[in-house]
Amino acid sequence: MSKKSVMYFWDPDVGNFHYGPGHPMKPQRLSVTHSLVMHYGLYKKMQVFRPYRASSHDMCRFHSDEYIDFLERVTPQNIQTFTKSLSHFNVGDDCPVFDGLYDFCSMYTGASLEGAVKLNNECCDIAINWSGGLHHAKKFEASGFCYVNDIVIAILELLKYHPRVLYIDIDIHHGDGVQEAFYLTDRVMTVSFHKYGNYFFPGTGDMYELGAESGRYYSVNVPLKEGIDDASYFQVFKPVIQGVMEFFQPSCIVLQCGADSLAGDRLGCFNLSIRGHGECVKFIRELGLPTLVLGGGGYTVRNVARAWTYETALLLDEPVSSEIPYNEYFEYFAPDFTLHPEVVTRQENANSKQYLEAIVRAVAENLKCLVHAPSVQMHHVPPDMLPCSRKPPASPAAATDGATSTPPATDAMSGAASPSGSAGTPASSGNTTPLAVEA
Repeated sequence: MSKKSVMYFWDPDVGNFHYGPGHPMKPQRLSVTHSLVMHYGLYKKMQVFRPYRASSHDMCRFHSDEYIDFLERVTPQNIQTFTKSLSHFNVGDDCPVFDGLYDFCSMYTGASLEGAVKLNNECCDIAINWSGGLHHAKKFEASGFCYVNDIVIAILELLKYHPRVLYIDIDIHHGDGVQEAFYLTDRVMTVSFHKYGNYFFPGTGDMYELGAESGRYYSVNVPLKEGIDDASYFQVFKPVIQGVMEFFQPSCIVLQCGADSLAGDRLGCFNLSIRGHGECVKFIRELGLPTLVLGGGGYTVRNVARAWTYETALLLDEPVSSEIPYNEYFEYFAPDFTLHPEVVTRQENANSKQYLEAIVRAVAENLKCLVHAPSVQMHHVPPDMLPCSRKPPASPAAATDGATSTPPATDAMSGAASPSGSAGTPASSGNTTPLAVEA
């Protein structure tokens, strides 16, 4: 594999939030991941940035003003005054109010948005934000531990320069929030590989959810049964992605790398190894398109850190030792202290070869209905917009406010991602600060 230019976005505060006692979503997993990435020395091979923090204006590119205003104002201390709003916005047990909730959303969303900006400006080939990938959040409400859908917001940014964006989701849960946002447009194809059936959350993702209106056949779902292993997963992943690439012909990819599809996950029921999960990431890297790589689910902290560290190395095409280097979270990786622990099978593989072959055939037939990749009238982009070497606007907020063709919040829901929104001025990353990293 040829070397790629990689930018890695990390806010030192993003791992310090707490959803509450007993909650399976633990932002600390991000700190554990980052520590491992640093102690493997991978920072030497990529540009590490402290990202821009998203404003409410950025979040309202997709979400409603009322919902974002609620997230900005509600706290554990004043929660009693928001009783009706909590129910209205689906905030409660799964998506609790915790200290710093809005700041947390601002951090992970800003990192994904800035990654998209860097890709638009051709500053890198791959942008990584392991804190992002919160794919369940809806326009008007929280869902599945997700509050702000950073993925949708990043894709809207990418659509300013890219006629077609491919979204790929390997989280064990269906990427319902992203699919819903772009269900009516032919400019974004969503492809989700997930557990489906037996009331598994979120309950969507049947193969026959194909999209509608202009977006018909642009939603691709691969419903899997429990216990799938590396060989079976790749048996379906590779041909589906190859078919999508042939018929959709995207110019950019967003990859959500939810680690709850790994064996041994607290909430999952698949049998993927870290190498198997990483093989999907490697396959996407080798497609050679600008790629935004995001995190997602993952509820066994040590395995989340292992997977995303290994995948950072794969994206850099850098070999790493299986022996975990000493770091402040070293005891998390006991007793073996290895990057690739033995897979302990908790579920039998219920996915027969025949079942997976039938899925691949069905997806292939649906893709044929596209006939050809959609044509999009792209506006000419003035040459002084693109090169990274040119001086950017003073701040991301200022650049965003000046983007007259930023896709409005309703565009994603209505399938609009229209040609008129394809060539606006991107939110600049002028104040992106490289992190000081210790060896």
